[in-house]
Amino acid sequence: MSYVETETASQPECWRRAVDVAADRAPALPAGGERVAVVGCGTSYYMAQAYAALREASGQGESDAFAASEFPFGRPYDRVVALTRSGTTTEVLGLLNRLRGTTRTVAVTADPHTPVSDAADELVVLDFADERSVVQTRFATTALTLFRAHLGLHTDEVVRDAEKALAQPLPDGVLECTQFSFLGRGWTVGIANEAALKMKEASLSWTESYPAMEYRHGPISIATAGTATWMFGAAPEGLAEQVRATGARWVESGLDPLADLVRVQRLAVARAAARGLDPDLPRHLTRSVVLEGTPGA
Repeated sequence: MSYVETETASQPECWRRAVDVAADRAPALPAGGERVAVVGCGTSYYMAQAYAALREASGQGESDAFAASEFPFGRPYDRVVALTRSGTTTEVLGLLNRLRGTTRTVAVTADPHTPVSDAADELVVLDFADERSVVQTRFATTALTLFRAHLGLHTDEVVRDAEKALAQPLPDGVLECTQFSFLGRGWTVGIANEAALKMKEASLSWTESYPAMEYRHGPISIATAGTATWMFGAAPEGLAEQVRATGARWVESGLDPLADLVRVQRLAVARAAARGLDPDLPRHLTRSVVLEGTPGA
């Protein structure tokens, strides 16, 4: 069994523990009314997108998400939240170091014994969700669970849905599909982006992701027999019927969207196995991007 399979299977328990961390470390996380930016790279950036959308939609305050390399330093924020599993990513460290003394920062990390401990004003540690696989699964979803719990948006039903996502068979026919389009609305746009990335990383699959209402504006032209369109959460009216009319496979579930992401993680591993790939060690990737000679490295 690969590391990523073991780590994927451990997510329900990690999510339960994240709820306790959210309660214990609440003062370190953004308070209601603060203007907040959430940053990360790769998977962490997509979790930042999901969190920012959830926070603003729940009335907690203006919330933006940025790739760490694209942060707008001229824009004022009350707090910047950085997601970094390794605590060593060059762009995140450079950003935190540049903000030191001007903007309050908090880093959510799996490893407190890394440079991020000096770069951020405060740390929230999810060491129980750290991973040996290069491909992120449980750290990302555990961090988002932490945020959802802090916002009062997490329930025990989410964990039960994750257990279902681990136990149920994958949707019929998806393993054989040649292309995947992942769709979301609101906070699940970030989930869709992460699903597409996971499939690329682990199984070298051809994937894309969009806000669901944008899918009709061009991308649906790729849908045909042998492709799949996967919806996270409630679909726009009539979209499922339009996709099925193309001959493509339509995939949705009644699960919480974060739990539904677990199904995509499982699919990525299954496709990797079918293609003879190692899902723990995607080609050209490392656990953390550390750029020599760059500020923050």
